Amino acid sequence: MGIAQLAYTGVNMKIATVPIHFNRDEFLTPFDTMFDKIVQSQFPNFQKEFGISFKQGSFPKVDVVDYDDCVVIVAELPSMTKELLNIEIEDHILTISGDKHQLEDEDARYIIKELKHSSFRRSFELGDNLYSDITATFEEGVLRIEIPKKEQVESDKKRIDIE
Repeated sequence: MGIAQLAYTGVNMKIATVPIHFNRDEFLTPFDTMFDKIVQSQFPNFQKEFGISFKQGSFPKVDVVDYDDCVVIVAELPSMTKELLNIEIEDHILTISGDKHQLEDEDARYIIKELKHSSFRRSFELGDNLYSDITATFEEGVLRIEIPKKEQVESDKKRIDIE
């Protein structure tokens, strides 16, 4: 049977079943990578201007916010606990990783399967204008990472008049 029926607010919907071997993440990753490359090519100075560049992967989805005194990364990670998350910094690369595996019912025949159930890793290259004393909080499925900015020092550059 290739079609399942759902009762949704009194309306019958016909939905094609997804093959069991279909992996949504494997399917979407090339598109995410292509999008990241397009954005990088269109905004090549993003790293210099904001101190962060996006290098690997696109899960979890994030908001990166530039404030006067810091850069904040906010990621939504529903159903995660902070014990399953890991944040590391090495060689100016900040990496968020975690394990979101869930036991699947072998007898289940999914009609729609969109939830991500795998490990993940997302990295951000930090610019020289950011400190490494980073703080992070995790509440109600939202991870907030705050990266303080270094004060911009006026250069001692001075123009010398030629006589």
